[in-house]
Amino acid sequence: MAKADSGSSKAGDVFDLARIRDLIALMEESNLSEVDLRQDEQQIRLVRGGVAASPAVPPAAAPAPPVATAVAAPTVVADGGHIQVIKSPMVGTFYSRSSPKAEDFVKVGSKVSADTVVCIVEAMKVFNEIPAEISGTIVEILARNEDAVDFDRPLFKVDTRG
Repeated sequence: MAKADSGSSKAGDVFDLARIRDLIALMEESNLSEVDLRQDEQQIRLVRGGVAASPAVPPAAAPAPPVATAVAAPTVVADGGHIQVIKSPMVGTFYSRSSPKAEDFVKVGSKVSADTVVCIVEAMKVFNEIPAEISGTIVEILARNEDAVDFDRPLFKVDTRG
């Protein structure tokens, strides 16, 4: 399904036919099921397969900066209720470090607070810093550098006792 306002297409418009075809090719190449873009008052939403899930992060009305921050909602799992899981807030590529030569953002045993960046998830060439959103100690890293991740995929286990 594709929707767009019926405005005239101008040079550089993200809604021209060639760009839409590029988006469809990217969706197939990356196995994405949905793309939702907005520009000013225009919107385009492309969905493959069945009914699309609601987006994890509200789309920005203005172009995003090279590094954005997305919120990963931690959830409690068994283990006495003190272990929480940081999940991916979007579909994309998981990066454990800011560049190939940099140190990982966190390792097993790293102490984190709510605003500690634990990883980056790249989506549509935008690098989104993912904060821990909880305080504690990283006890397990559930994704490897450059893994493809889906919305709600567990990335880290955090012991909230310290």
